[in-house]
Amino acid sequence: MSAPVPGEPVRVEASGERPIGAESIGVAISGDNARVVMLLPEAVHWARTVQAHPGAGFLPESVSGVFVGREQELTDLRAMLAGGGSAAVVQSRVRAIHGLGGVGKSALALHYADRYRSAYTLVWWITAESPESIVTSLADLAMRLCPQWAQAAGPDERAGWAITWLQAHPGWLLVFDNVEDPTHLRPYLGTLAGGHHLATSRKATGWHTLAPTMALGLLPLDEAADLLCTIAFPSRTPTGEQREQARRLAEDLGRLPLALEQAGAYAYRTGIDLDTYRRSLGLVLDEDRDVIDPARTIARIWEKTLTAITGRDPLAVTLLYTMAWLAPNDIPRTLLTPLAPDPIALGNALGDLHTYNMIAFTDDRHGVSVHRLVQTVLRTRTPAEPETDAYAPGRSEAEQAVRQALPTPPDGHLPEPAAPWERLLPHVLALAESTPPDSPASADTADTYYQAAQYLYRQGRDAHTIPLRTATLTQSEQVLGDTHPDTLTSRNNLALAYRSAGDLGRAIPLYEATLAQSEQVLGDTHPYTLTSRNNLATARREAEAEQQGNPTTPATATSPQQPPPAA
Repeated sequence: MSAPVPGEPVRVEASGERPIGAESIGVAISGDNARVVMLLPEAVHWARTVQAHPGAGFLPESVSGVFVGREQELTDLRAMLAGGGSAAVVQSRVRAIHGLGGVGKSALALHYADRYRSAYTLVWWITAESPESIVTSLADLAMRLCPQWAQAAGPDERAGWAITWLQAHPGWLLVFDNVEDPTHLRPYLGTLAGGHHLATSRKATGWHTLAPTMALGLLPLDEAADLLCTIAFPSRTPTGEQREQARRLAEDLGRLPLALEQAGAYAYRTGIDLDTYRRSLGLVLDEDRDVIDPARTIARIWEKTLTAITGRDPLAVTLLYTMAWLAPNDIPRTLLTPLAPDPIALGNALGDLHTYNMIAFTDDRHGVSVHRLVQTVLRTRTPAEPETDAYAPGRSEAEQAVRQALPTPPDGHLPEPAAPWERLLPHVLALAESTPPDSPASADTADTYYQAAQYLYRQGRDAHTIPLRTATLTQSEQVLGDTHPDTLTSRNNLALAYRSAGDLGRAIPLYEATLAQSEQVLGDTHPYTLTSRNNLATARREAEAEQQGNPTTPATATSPQQPPPAA
């Protein structure tokens, strides 16, 4: 670290994908890799003095719905977090719940947070699919507690404020929901030690250095049948025969809560008896029941539901297939608007999906969420009728919807609004990461990924652009060819993203390929070729310094963000 300048605060930087440190004057910092965010003294004052009112916090939905079983799991979880003692939070404790998608991990965490809310100074739910979504959720905490300051701050500054507040006010519960990579939590667990951390994840591995885990399995058969009966027969006690039908259906559905909820909702809506419904699933693997793939079991139940929805409103199915390619949470209604002839038709279609529990509305009703397992089944489902083009169902509609929702690029005179991009970004990333191998490439889709990556680049988050840069390059190679100027730019930008992430092993081969093709297409002395040669030399010098044990501060590479003129 360079020597401090007199009169300026000393920075203490933390490392990691979203490192967190602290200023000597107590200013919280949150950043990408070595990037830091400094809060002004006024913001630090607010963070230290603002108090949360009793029961404050955020949970994503109400707990007044059906929740059957899991009492032992709730008791065990409380004992693990509180040590079996009083409700007071006296030290940092971390626990992770893992299990199959749809098994009820988030529901268990939600009911724990609600049941023991009074034991905490604050309960805050964090969407933890990526480092960016964690920062966004922390930024929302600043908006909730200190809107008078946060309204004028950017996402990273708000997240830094939230971290400072949590450090100054112990006794909270943070719920990190749907953690895709446990290492993304490391900087937060190390910095925030004054409360309880509860994480949910489909990942069973990667937690051994971070937190003890609780494996959440399928519901016991009796509790699974209870759940099914509660939803299918909400206003009456089921007969003995109906109870037996529920047990048989629950067994065939793999006792997975999400599948049981879907089946119960369908039976209640249509009035069909559970045995008839079970026989219509066409399950013939009785002898292999112990090894039934739960995802395939869910696919059977959803096939029946999709058929029913199609009969009511084909637009609803189109919307559902479109949402299968987007991020599962907070899909804006405005993103789906171009797919419907008018707002009434859109509302009716979403209402039908909600009736069958295929989607959930956000609290403000401006967005919808889809369960990840629903998305997985829909992405891999073979349509009843062959598609007229090579796109998987809903894929083309998703690409077009995201394309139309892109914010207008900045004109250089006005500050770029972050809110539209921050809400759209998870869906662009999901679209890029879910591309089927045989999906047609498109210049428009490549430009969509490019525009999103450029937004992150302008925000100083180039290390987080790797999925978008990779998708842009793949699309450009297929549409334009390996040596087209746009493809050369895409390859260079991906190399720069890897280099920003500290992955020189992947960056250097990309720089080498870019240089070789620039020399071939543009000539040895073209400005773009000279830039490519400089980028490669700089990356190699950094790699040599690392090998010798003398890592250097990365030099700034010249990054041609626009394609060179064709030779």
